[in-house]
Amino acid sequence: MPYELPPLPYAYNALEPSIDELTMHLHHDRHFAGYVNNLNAAVEKHPDLFKMSIPDLLRNINTIPEDIRTAVRNQGGGAANHTLYFDIMGPNAGGEPTGQLADAINKTFGSFDQFKSQLSSTGAGVFGSGWAWLVVNSSGGLAIQSTPNQDSPLMQGVTPIVGLDVWEHSYYLKYYNVRADYIKAWWNVVNWNNVTRRYQAALKGEYLM
Repeated sequence: MPYELPPLPYAYNALEPSIDELTMHLHHDRHFAGYVNNLNAAVEKHPDLFKMSIPDLLRNINTIPEDIRTAVRNQGGGAANHTLYFDIMGPNAGGEPTGQLADAINKTFGSFDQFKSQLSSTGAGVFGSGWAWLVVNSSGGLAIQSTPNQDSPLMQGVTPIVGLDVWEHSYYLKYYNVRADYIKAWWNVVNWNNVTRRYQAALKGEYLM
């Protein structure tokens, strides 16, 4: 069964003024859709792989047939990464997490502000295109990391629960080349309820698509 583009879970203008409506149209309907379409085109060469979820393709990237492995890495990574990215944003969001996730962030990073500063600086420091992540490791601990291009932390055996997209298509129409301004605004639209849901799933060894 071919992989499908998830619909945007809110209106295209719902993240204004932090992320503009035109960027949301282009990012979701063209870039994200392109990754899904290109992944389908690659996997059609080995249709038995459609039995696997996108996260499972990425977790097992080294077993994917060599002739499509790079395509699955790039296009499957793009599909998984963007599914998370759009899911963990929303209107009337921002602020800070509460409960178990807040406790874990405070324990790991010292405070939410220190976590926010570290993730922001990681995103700002990505050379070229890539991502900054908050991930959950196999023992349930939290860590911040970055990946280039559309590489997914799933390929490294950890589970992402926050993904900050710092490809220029995420922000260039509104923020031009000032990535730091986009990152600062992005915190206003993080949906911590959905991040918490992903955190709780990750503690059970699950990844939500």
